Amino acid sequence: MTDVYLNWFTRDEHFPFFIQYGGHEEDTFDHSHVDFSELVIVLNGHATHIVNNEESFIKKGNVFVINGSTSHAYKEPQDFKICNIMYKPEMLESAGPDLRTLNGFQALFILEPFYRNITTYKSKLNLSISSLEYVTSLISFMVGEYEAKLPGHQTLLASRFMELVVYLSRHYDNGETGLDSGLIHLANAVSYIEDHYLEPIALEDVAAKSNISIRHLNRIFKAYYQTTPIAYLQRLRLERACMLLKQTHLSVTDISYACGFNDSNYLARQFKKTYGMSPQAYRKNR
Repeated sequence: MTDVYLNWFTRDEHFPFFIQYGGHEEDTFDHSHVDFSELVIVLNGHATHIVNNEESFIKKGNVFVINGSTSHAYKEPQDFKICNIMYKPEMLESAGPDLRTLNGFQALFILEPFYRNITTYKSKLNLSISSLEYVTSLISFMVGEYEAKLPGHQTLLASRFMELVVYLSRHYDNGETGLDSGLIHLANAVSYIEDHYLEPIALEDVAAKSNISIRHLNRIFKAYYQTTPIAYLQRLRLERACMLLKQTHLSVTDISYACGFNDSNYLARQFKKTYGMSPQAYRKNR
């Protein structure tokens, strides 16, 4: 297996983004991405996709994301044409917070790539003909901008990339996928937590939003994320507390309420347990 780096495709350190058409006429070598993620849209034909030595059939209209150390390759391509969009994961982290509340975003860009890397996972987004036509036109515009490199092209490309991410996430929500039900329920749960983590949330609320029992919610969270819904919620709140400690002069008590904790003592205990120091010490050190 070969390790592939983003600087093989672009040397622009200020805009770590690359887009191209890929026309594969022969089998490709097994490789993994060291420092970037790859969004793949199959524009024509079909092939066998090998991911971590597991084979699946991919065809026109399929969309999937490959992350990090996941090894993959293509074999037996037939009239096979794809679009590769390579990007640093931080590009998605800089998007508006409402993006993370989309079930389809959680499934397509977060959960699927994660699960694909640890076990056999063959489900993927499957665009309808009309949806693929729109995506194809958007890709054509982006490729043209990337190749022309006119003034302002980076801002325009970042904007159109986000438009594409939202469009694909919405279509994932609308059911254009062969996704297994467990991941659908999990995406519902994660997006609900991301949207309401600053508010009081009970497991009953998350389970009801996901249309499953609390027991099943805990089971699928453990299977996909290796953690519990409560631990995931806690992490979001603590990360928010870290940000407020660094960027504001709010008291620890005010921060605890702003982050969904009922009292500052509980925040302090959880903070110490997670980061090895008190909120006051964290603020002083930062």
